[in-house]
Amino acid sequence: MHLASPEPRPRRRRGAELQAALLDAAWEELMERGYAGLSFAAVADRAGTSRPVVNRHWPTKDLLVRDAIGRVSDSFPLTDPDTGALREDTISLLEQLNGAFTMFAAAMTAQLAAYFEETETTPADLRASLIDERWTLIESVTQRAVERGEIDGTKLTPRITRLPYDLLRHQALMDMKPMPSQDIQEIVDTIYLPLITY
Repeated sequence: MHLASPEPRPRRRRGAELQAALLDAAWEELMERGYAGLSFAAVADRAGTSRPVVNRHWPTKDLLVRDAIGRVSDSFPLTDPDTGALREDTISLLEQLNGAFTMFAAAMTAQLAAYFEETETTPADLRASLIDERWTLIESVTQRAVERGEIDGTKLTPRITRLPYDLLRHQALMDMKPMPSQDIQEIVDTIYLPLITY
């Protein structure tokens, strides 16, 4: 008589590996069911664990969703291009942010209205929590251009500094896909740079 060998037990995940699996599962649930339909039980099931494990890491659904969005946002890190020219630096930053803005647009349409209602926050609050450290890099790129004499620093208002990124985000929200490279270059060459050069 031949006995079948037992199936190996799955390795138990811990720490960062477990947290990543839970956040990935939460993101997938958010995209499929929206905020209102997301549950701790569904996240646990998708991640192959139990609901108490999810609750130990996140006591409330809004904290879980915020961290899941943050994890996806972190998969689009910004690197300082420092090419020596504002045009190339800005195009590089816009190209890097293109995927992140598309992800954010997808999250916004995945019934996040319930999240904002429950947490009494706005899309701007969520965006600020995700982009603050990235904004420091964007400001340093424009400051270097001022120091090189490439642009007129007196024309560089906060709104004008944000303009190319606002246009990228708007198109991502409207089209629900990354902006083509030629559109990014058009924003920089025909809108942004003419506003701030001498």
